[in-house]
Amino acid sequence: MSVKQISLENHRALASVDGLKSQTSHFTRARADIAEGVRLYWLWSRLAYHDIKMRYRGSLIGPFWLTLSTAIMAAMMGVLYSKLFNTDVRTYLPYVTIGLIVWQFISTTVNESCLTFVAVSAEVQQVRLPFSSHVFRLVYRNLLVLCHNVVILFVVLVIFPPTLILEQLTLIPAMAVLIANAAWLACLLGMLGARYRDLPPIISNFLQVLFFVTPIFWRPESLGRYLVMARYNPLHAAIDIIRSPLLGVAPDVASWPIMLAMTLVGCVVTFAVFARLRGRIAYWV
Repeated sequence: MSVKQISLENHRALASVDGLKSQTSHFTRARADIAEGVRLYWLWSRLAYHDIKMRYRGSLIGPFWLTLSTAIMAAMMGVLYSKLFNTDVRTYLPYVTIGLIVWQFISTTVNESCLTFVAVSAEVQQVRLPFSSHVFRLVYRNLLVLCHNVVILFVVLVIFPPTLILEQLTLIPAMAVLIANAAWLACLLGMLGARYRDLPPIISNFLQVLFFVTPIFWRPESLGRYLVMARYNPLHAAIDIIRSPLLGVAPDVASWPIMLAMTLVGCVVTFAVFARLRGRIAYWV
């Protein structure tokens, strides 16, 4: 082997090592960002509370307006569609109510995720905070709104109590999985939304379509032989692991595998993208 070839091989080896070090550095910084974001829980939780307070500033009942509108919609649609579908309102009204509450959490989180970093562009450019703190802030803010809507759920389940089953113990891990998916979506869509400003209207219109093809007002069994269309819908799986235990029935056999797979793949892919693009977010917003 000539001296020139040896030099070329050494150059390639050094370039490979430098690339590996750079990649490792990206992942290290991303992990440090997330760890710092978790450590600052006291900050982003207060900021999330402040966001809600400012959004409803001057209102008498604040975020409970959303609770009231959800309650009215659930009551009206529950009674109306129970007659249209010839279904017992005692089982259909809780079904619709829980579906609406979980859907509102999912849809609001996804819509706001496109602006995770754009909405706080001034803070990103002026204050040195971990980017993950803005993700946690968004998810926690929507979680607080979800807690307000739990009042409706409590009233409905007191009036129409469900059967007690063992699967109701899965509600806590189900909420943890739902929050984990909300977090990686807020991060991934936040980065894409900062880079491509056409993303928010695209996602908003897409969610409107998904609202009608997701079993919220109708039951998956009504599709008959096309049941697979609802069974493998990730949004149905997200709602089903919460709704079914609250109704006293077991979730669909495909719901938990779909949600666990989506959580794992989503977190891994989002972390890899975050590690790669984290340094560009401040320039995009």
